[in-house]
Amino acid sequence: MFTTTSSTSDESSEMAAPFVAGLAVAATALAGRYGIQAWQAFKARPPRPRIRRFYDGGFQQTMTRREAALILGVRESAVEEKIKEAHRKVMVANHPDAGGSHYLASKVNEAKDLMLGKSRNSGSAF
Repeated sequence: MFTTTSSTSDESSEMAAPFVAGLAVAATALAGRYGIQAWQAFKARPPRPRIRRFYDGGFQQTMTRREAALILGVRESAVEEKIKEAHRKVMVANHPDAGGSHYLASKVNEAKDLMLGKSRNSGSAF
């Protein structure tokens, strides 16, 4: 006669399903909102320049091919075109007329000459 307990549990499960679905929709909406805000913040940040690091060590008494390659930022087996392009980029950053050091410019030129096979009898002017 008393079937209210089974109907009450049916009613509570019928009431719980829309509630759980509503929570899922709300959680999805909040996650989407957070994702959109994070993406906009990511796009709005200033771009970081991609600057290659150049050789920052001290110089050896006589320059080796390895040191020359490190100064120019190329491989020891680089072709002539790559060496010239790397030399140009490093010299633009360190040219004495643009406020760079004469010493560094002479080292960069020495590195280029060594990598291209042009030999100077004396190393650097300094």
